[in-house]
Amino acid sequence: MKLQVKNSSSSFNDLLIDEEKHLHSEKIKRFRRIKKKAVGFDMPELKRETSSFLGENVRQIENLKLYIKNMVSIRCKMLVKSDLDNLKINYGEVRLGEVELKENISGLQYDKLKIALFRSGLELMDDRKAVLIEKIKNVIIEMVHYADELPIVKYSDYISEKLDHDYTYLSNTFSEVKGITIQQFIINHKIEKIKELLVYDELSIKEISYKLHYSNVAHLCNQFKKVTGLTPSFFKQLKNRRLTPLDNV
Repeated sequence: MKLQVKNSSSSFNDLLIDEEKHLHSEKIKRFRRIKKKAVGFDMPELKRETSSFLGENVRQIENLKLYIKNMVSIRCKMLVKSDLDNLKINYGEVRLGEVELKENISGLQYDKLKIALFRSGLELMDDRKAVLIEKIKNVIIEMVHYADELPIVKYSDYISEKLDHDYTYLSNTFSEVKGITIQQFIINHKIEKIKELLVYDELSIKEISYKLHYSNVAHLCNQFKKVTGLTPSFFKQLKNRRLTPLDNV
């Protein structure tokens, strides 16, 4: 069941209740299966089903990695670590959109983590295509917003190497799901980075264009205006200069 976090707290609570009901209904179905097995006295199968119902079953996590949607900031990483610690889940490295586990977790831990993340506006993902899209997004966000400098190689080569996939496949999949190209997604994030640097007011326009690998200041200004409708200098003069959350870019 796909959920979206709304702005209103009442809508959020309704969605959370729906998610908990969904998980509860799955538990009821499993309990009914246990009762059916008990009538037939199939003890080995009954024992497995009972362990599963009690949350003692081990959920096999592919490559011992969890993938989390909307996890795009340092604060998100801290929230995820807190949830993992609270559920006593044994984990290793936590990166944007990804958690490395040291061992598989129980079905009950998985369900509780899913709800805990949802409370923070995050989503535990199972769908392979959705996971790939989130990986592409996180590689780009890491590259534009958190790396010391942009890669010298072409972005297509950088992304392809990072994800160990053919770029054409990545590009086609991304466009099909998101409705925009990877190139446009990169541009949108570069513009958001420019806005951030303008707000901090530590670098000149020329220095920003060099930092973000624009050929010249005119190129940066033209792209900035095309995306925002404003020139960088006009944006800098605005009193209410608002930055867009990275998961909304």
